[in-house]
Amino acid sequence: MPETVALDKGVLLASLLAALRTELAAAERAARQSAEAANHPEARPENDKDTRKIELSYLAAGQAARARELESAVALVQSLPAEPVAPGAAVMAGAVVTLDVAGKRQSVIVSPAGGGLKLETERGPLSVVTPQSPLGRALLGRKSGESFELVLAGRTSEVEILSVE
Repeated sequence: MPETVALDKGVLLASLLAALRTELAAAERAARQSAEAANHPEARPENDKDTRKIELSYLAAGQAARARELESAVALVQSLPAEPVAPGAAVMAGAVVTLDVAGKRQSVIVSPAGGGLKLETERGPLSVVTPQSPLGRALLGRKSGESFELVLAGRTSEVEILSVE
């Protein structure tokens, strides 16, 4: 889709928040179910080698930790600015960046959370990258018109920043 289509960053951030909240609800449900299973009378060990209850409690703790991570992710994304970045500004958290990666155009949003999610926009698909990812790390602080090499899985790609919004 052409880049001239205006991007509503508020709608984009709402879509990202909705995806994170869906993951959060699933993680909370899984944590609750794991905790219930760990405390169920049938989880009681039948002998000294039976570790069902311990394993279920570890699973419940892991699920609860994931839910807490997602709660933090939602809070971080809620703090992102919905306004476009100023013309000529460097890439920062919340920026929507259009790239040319080895001759192929793609758009990403740099977000503190939600890495790997794909969002549908009026321009087409948009990927979420975090500053911890190789691409996110390489983008931070760069401006429209800059080029750099990105090495992923042993392959080097030429990346050009077409726009920063």
